[in-house]
Amino acid sequence: MDAPATFRASPRKLGDGEFVALMALIMSLQALAIDTMLPALAVLAKDLGVADANRRQLVVGVFLLASGVCSLFPGSLSDRYGRRPVLFVGLAVYIAMTLLCAVATSFPMLLAARVLQAVGSAALTVMPNAIIRDRVSGDRMARLLSSVAVVFMTVPVLAPSLGQALLGIAGWRGIFVAMALLGGVVGVWAWLRLPETLHAENRQDIHVATILRNMRMTLLTRGSTGYVLGGAVIFGSLFGFVNSAQQLIGEHFGAGTRFPLIFAGCAATMIAANFTNARIVERFGARRVSHGALLGFIAVSAVQVVLSHLPHQTLWQFVPVMAANMSLIGFIGANFGSIALQPFGAIAGAASSVQMFVRITLGAIMGALVGQAYDGTARPLAYALLGGSLVCLALVLYSERGKLFRRVLPPGSQREVGNSRL
Repeated sequence: MDAPATFRASPRKLGDGEFVALMALIMSLQALAIDTMLPALAVLAKDLGVADANRRQLVVGVFLLASGVCSLFPGSLSDRYGRRPVLFVGLAVYIAMTLLCAVATSFPMLLAARVLQAVGSAALTVMPNAIIRDRVSGDRMARLLSSVAVVFMTVPVLAPSLGQALLGIAGWRGIFVAMALLGGVVGVWAWLRLPETLHAENRQDIHVATILRNMRMTLLTRGSTGYVLGGAVIFGSLFGFVNSAQQLIGEHFGAGTRFPLIFAGCAATMIAANFTNARIVERFGARRVSHGALLGFIAVSAVQVVLSHLPHQTLWQFVPVMAANMSLIGFIGANFGSIALQPFGAIAGAASSVQMFVRITLGAIMGALVGQAYDGTARPLAYALLGGSLVCLALVLYSERGKLFRRVLPPGSQREVGNSRL
């Protein structure tokens, strides 16, 4: 894959290791804004006078939903003005609104600040995918996304424990201050080291007709649509777990202060899966790996449903199976993302925005519904995991015209897709 001229000629040229780490940390700022808050939800709710236990989930739910809605815009703007300007505006908004969260004096004020924080974080989720697509595509993109995910997924592993520690030292407000400081560090790093990656010939005019055409192309390309919607449904069930994890593991199963460690253990399986995926995906292909993982996810989710109906399901009957689900998501997410973006080399920003909008918005709505359905058992989550995976399979079959495990481009083959070679 030929890299853009900005990467070949720029004195700021990044090596692969630094590039992967930087992209992962940019993306991780959104995950940090979610997962570090989990241990603090009960304390935060008490301090701000929230009596309904399920209502505290809104601190996570409104952030996810706003992130999804706002992710519709950064990509199209970056297709016109470049990746760097949009990225740094997003970082500035994220940092400022995170500090506003830290000084919130009421629950409605905190939720409003979280919505504005999500406006900034939208660019932080869209831009890395567009920047990566500027450089590579196909199975190489799946490998690079998996490498990014290995670093990125360290955040859900460490964030609850970090949140628990900060809660004890500085209270829940200190958690937001720490988020803002990390955002500043990442911003300085990106400013000094990240060059512009958008090809001059791929710059798009900011016209409503152009934007709508690009969005329509992204949404209606059959080979992409099923992967975007299917990924959204799968991640919706995962968001449902994140929304209710503290209540389910910490309270229902009685883990208490062990909750951050147990959550970290589950999330660590996604790191291992992405690490493995990065090493096998170019050999076997993104479709073969992700389709196999999806079928495995369906089987494990069926086990979840059976276990949830036991008279007295225990923590250690729930955790290993949930960890298996999360591990399989590690083989699904990056591969689905690379397959969905393959056809859109010339409009990678707009395509990334639209796909992220669908993925996060639909996932956030589903996650909120699953979280609010929490009834003191693992049953709502178990049925969401099974139902979501079956819907995902149907959507993938739509995109693949009924054929799973195809290898569209065998190793060593090349084909023009947009302005990139696969």
